[in-house]
Amino acid sequence: MENPLKLKRVHHVEFLVGNAKQAAFYYRNGFGFSQVAYKGLETGVRNQTSYALTQNKTNFVLTSPLQPNDFAAEHLKKHGDGIRDIALEVADADFAFTEAVRRGAKPCVEPHDMTDEHGTVRHAAIHTYGDTIHSLISYKDYKGPFLPGFVAQDVKGKDTGILRVDHMVGNVELGKMNHWADFYSSVFGFHRYITFDDKDISTEYSALMSIVMSDDSYSVKFPINEPAPARRKSQIDEYLEAYGGPGVQHVALQVKDVLYTVDRLQQNGVEFLRVPDSYYDLLTDRIGELEEPMEEIRRLGILVDKDQEGYLLQIFSKPVQDRPTVFFEIIQRKGSRGFGKGNFKALFEALELEQARRGNL
Repeated sequence: MENPLKLKRVHHVEFLVGNAKQAAFYYRNGFGFSQVAYKGLETGVRNQTSYALTQNKTNFVLTSPLQPNDFAAEHLKKHGDGIRDIALEVADADFAFTEAVRRGAKPCVEPHDMTDEHGTVRHAAIHTYGDTIHSLISYKDYKGPFLPGFVAQDVKGKDTGILRVDHMVGNVELGKMNHWADFYSSVFGFHRYITFDDKDISTEYSALMSIVMSDDSYSVKFPINEPAPARRKSQIDEYLEAYGGPGVQHVALQVKDVLYTVDRLQQNGVEFLRVPDSYYDLLTDRIGELEEPMEEIRRLGILVDKDQEGYLLQIFSKPVQDRPTVFFEIIQRKGSRGFGKGNFKALFEALELEQARRGNL
């Protein structure tokens, strides 16, 4: 295993949205993010407005176009609200960009300085699946609130215990999963951590396949999903149709206390998928004793899975926009580095119920 681009971490996730001001309100009041920086008309930016939000080590940027001819307007027309940029901090953006292109990445933005009165950040970007990109960011002497061009804001949210991005899942077309897994292997030096096929992730009606790509530290993980042939339309097919092509399906947010976080999020109005209650009748026999009270796990609708390293607790939100595209996973790891294989069938059935309600199964 190697780290050829000298990758450090996920710097931020940028969403292109129809109304960034209202989206920022949702993520502050629903998920507990604090608004720390802003750029837009008042800062001399004429074509876009952006809000930077943070919670512990999780950074989101919400961006809306201000002009109909801005690329973000075309992106929104095609995809609706969604994730445009998984931005990565690297040791040296120039080196990372040059090496990525040498290894087969398609260039998007050439390396350049981003500078304001607080200092300079070096920025470049490469393309990945669909219209998604990876910005490559390295710091020179920047001491400002978020990135050059942003001005500080202090709009506090009520922290819900979200710590960091655990993983981000990309949905791609049938036959393209291995292509993009190979991309992350050859360009980033990632390795295939776990592979799931249609025997692992299927129901009577639909199926998918997935490869989890990870860096050598297991801090940056990108599962890649593709649909598998089945009797009816899978959740991946539904996403690809609704989003207008490949893109980020969901962001998994790691938390320190899933019972606390999910209780707070539900009180804040965040909607989650619910598996049948029969799932909990068998849970103790399948998993064994847990540190968390079973009655609270059942009440909140949390899923549990176990492997040789420990167990994890997870739950999945409903889509957070009108198109059935991007959603969130809340995950707490108690030793397990897995992805909830034992929950796939119950989760898929809950997803299919939502698909049927939308007329898309």
